[in-house]
Amino acid sequence: MPAEAAQNVEALAAQAQRLMATFLRAGYEQIAPAIIQPAGLFLDVVGEALRARTYVFTDPDGEELCLRPDLTVPTCRLHLARHPTGSTRARYCYSGPAFRYQPGGATSAHPSEFRQAGIESFAAVDLEEDDAAVLALIVEALDEAGIPQFRLRLGDLGLFAGLLDALAMPQRWRRRLRHHFWRPEAFRAELARLTSRDALKVRGLPRALVDALDPARPEAAQRLVEAHLEGAGLELVGSRTLPEITDRLLAEAADAREEPLAPATAALIEGYTGLKSPAREAADRIEALIGPHTLDLQAPLAAFRRRLELLEGAGVDTRQATFAAEFGRNLEYYTGFVFEIIAPALGPGSPVAGGGRYDSLLADVGAPARVPAVGSSIHTERLLSVLSAEAP
Repeated sequence: MPAEAAQNVEALAAQAQRLMATFLRAGYEQIAPAIIQPAGLFLDVVGEALRARTYVFTDPDGEELCLRPDLTVPTCRLHLARHPTGSTRARYCYSGPAFRYQPGGATSAHPSEFRQAGIESFAAVDLEEDDAAVLALIVEALDEAGIPQFRLRLGDLGLFAGLLDALAMPQRWRRRLRHHFWRPEAFRAELARLTSRDALKVRGLPRALVDALDPARPEAAQRLVEAHLEGAGLELVGSRTLPEITDRLLAEAADAREEPLAPATAALIEGYTGLKSPAREAADRIEALIGPHTLDLQAPLAAFRRRLELLEGAGVDTRQATFAAEFGRNLEYYTGFVFEIIAPALGPGSPVAGGGRYDSLLADVGAPARVPAVGSSIHTERLLSVLSAEAP
């Protein structure tokens, strides 16, 4: 190994020890989740963006496996192996490699194999308090590592979900808009479709079949779809099953019977997702935005304000923090508060740390019900890069 590479490995190891010492001092239990994970589980929960970047392979027994693209899901699996309901209070810390394909080629800021040092907190009672505690500990670890300055970027998927819940629309439309939230172009296209009566029409199917499809009678609908496919001489080709095709057609038929989304409602959603402001002004700006619509977002807005107060009380300076309503990071398992810590030397495309709340993930991984959870990780190569650049 060249001398420079050896020094880099030693520096990363020493840095990881300092970060872990901060986490351990705060009462987190150190764990070492397995590097090789079941691929199917990861591909189901991490979302489209990361799914395409996960290294997947098959073992000699034919089982599909992957190199972990992050350490949050493996930590969830470890927690459930110990506590099958997931509801036992626990806090874990870790340091180790993760693996992601880099479409544009690996770089020093975006390597295919990189290290994360992070924390995960499960089953806390006070969610905002736990959010603030996790972010404050990450900030403390970065301060103790010696990072000279950084910027804090905040988001809140809970506010977005609260807005959709407060607006009049079918529940399936809310699910679709949440699903597309991480893909801005697809989100805008879906929002435009929902406001157009013409776009909501079912195309390529006989009107009699569309009128006969009844969501309240899924078995009868499946028989109708099967008869239509047979009559048209169409075979099931590819990965979609007859029940999946029927579900899609039922949703399209239901959409065709709905009144389109009001233009004012679509404009409000677009206005919200485009909102950017200093974090301390965000709640007031959201209230001003929704004011003409008489919507009740008091609970998520109160949680947002309280979280900021708790962060300040924990020593996190939020004066320069920014809020972006569209910010949801690149992992689709986040459900609430999200954040990134950005070093000016690397810029917003290479955050030094990030994390957020993911209250559905433990259930997706195997828990019998949702479990409150929040976590964060530090990209240790980026941290070392920043510290090396600032060193005299």
